Amino acid sequence: MVIMNSPTEKELRVFICNLRTCNPKICTASRILRFDKAVEINSNKIRTNNIVLTPFSDIALSPADKDFAEKFGIVGVDCSWNDIESGKKILSKGKGRALPFLVAANPTNYGVPSKLSTLEAISASLIILGAKKQAMKILSLVKWGEEFYKINKEYLDAYKEAKSSKDVVKIQTKIISKLYDNN
Repeated sequence: MVIMNSPTEKELRVFICNLRTCNPKICTASRILRFDKAVEINSNKIRTNNIVLTPFSDIALSPADKDFAEKFGIVGVDCSWNDIESGKKILSKGKGRALPFLVAANPTNYGVPSKLSTLEAISASLIILGAKKQAMKILSLVKWGEEFYKINKEYLDAYKEAKSSKDVVKIQTKIISKLYDNN
């Protein structure tokens, strides 16, 4: 796959707070860390200005968050979807941002809307924030990474053109309506 990148594309700092609640053999956060694509941090190291990816936020991640991401980085909190409530306190730290509608391609949740692995979430956030080359390097760590990109390319392309969280939500609403309305 050939990816055209802007010569000014900046890599963003990626942090992972790994709660170790999922199977280590299939843990995508561990894979990202093993290949030095992120820095592991403890929950007490999450700062007020870090962008924390969380399904509990009312604010959607958008390109408007790029300045904060460049200065303070993105945090992926890795915990099992089966035990997401146990991570709620940690997921409420920093500048919480929810990812918009995307479809999982990981083997555990293939085809399930919004039930992304940490690797998928980090990669999607990087694309939305303009660091596509960095995202593609992370997606290449798993054999289904390219599939995630193919499934979501149209959505990601739309989200990365948004100006604000409200714009992302409007785009997401159109996508969901197109997919699920029978009218």
